[in-house]
Amino acid sequence: MKNIGVAIVALFALCCFSLFVGVQEVSITDWWQDPQNTDLFLISRIPRTLAVVLTGASLAVSGAVMQMLARNSFVEPSSVGTAQSAALGILLVTLLYPASPLIVKMIVAAATAMIGMAVFLAMISRLPVTSPLLVPLVGLIFAGIVEALTVFIAFQTDMLQFQGTWMSGEFSGILRGRYELLWLCGVLAILTYIVADQFTIIGMGKDASINLGLNYKQVVILGLFILALSTSLIVVTVGMIPFVGLVVPNIARRMMGDNLRASLPWVAVLGALLVLTCDLIGRLIHFPYEIPVGTVLGVIGSFVFLYLLYARPAHAR
Repeated sequence: MKNIGVAIVALFALCCFSLFVGVQEVSITDWWQDPQNTDLFLISRIPRTLAVVLTGASLAVSGAVMQMLARNSFVEPSSVGTAQSAALGILLVTLLYPASPLIVKMIVAAATAMIGMAVFLAMISRLPVTSPLLVPLVGLIFAGIVEALTVFIAFQTDMLQFQGTWMSGEFSGILRGRYELLWLCGVLAILTYIVADQFTIIGMGKDASINLGLNYKQVVILGLFILALSTSLIVVTVGMIPFVGLVVPNIARRMMGDNLRASLPWVAVLGALLVLTCDLIGRLIHFPYEIPVGTVLGVIGSFVFLYLLYARPAHAR
């Protein structure tokens, strides 16, 4: 599918390179001969690399689904209040039930993310279809309100430092046993591919979807579930990471067109490539110190998005 094999090879090469980037130097030729190096790989390096790949692919796929549901290519979960709502849910459950296990925080975060996304979709349904730029503007305003509420509650309860860990995504704390929930994001991405044709039809609008015999409400609820669960899993595990769900689906759409089933493999691979590249930049640019991947993506993603806005789109073949 249009040289996707090249992208997969590049992703594999970056994954191998990522395994040997860190404060402790490990030789490529004899890493398996030292038990300490083997433990380092199994406990830290491999889990971190897998977490980065799963996060990038899931964020990109979630962004593609979000754009289909909202029928707008300028939105993603972190720009319309979904990720912020998940962070609010984590803060609330931490305040009310401090000893709650990670799975409880994930469930509450998914519930608040779904509520936040439903509110956003309800708001944009009242906007005129002739003004597509109003959709991302409303999303940014709504996301700002939710984030401001989260910060206010955190400030009043002396939880600002805790709340900050969910608002800036980074992978330095990923170890074996602390990232496995992200595999569920991979399962959700596969589910998205299975029903990709239905999401493509949803992108044509409610009336067209119903006329084509699609159960519009059921597919929208499924999309909300996938988005809310994926977003909450990522926020709970690594924090909020911007721009991936915004720029990657737009790049894939320029190459493959609006058929989500055709473009979704590209979306997943490019999302993983982007996040892994930014993670490596964050680790190497000020070595041995580390810059959070969310900060690096905020800089690179903004330039890529500006390029997509002004560059002439290529026609998909």
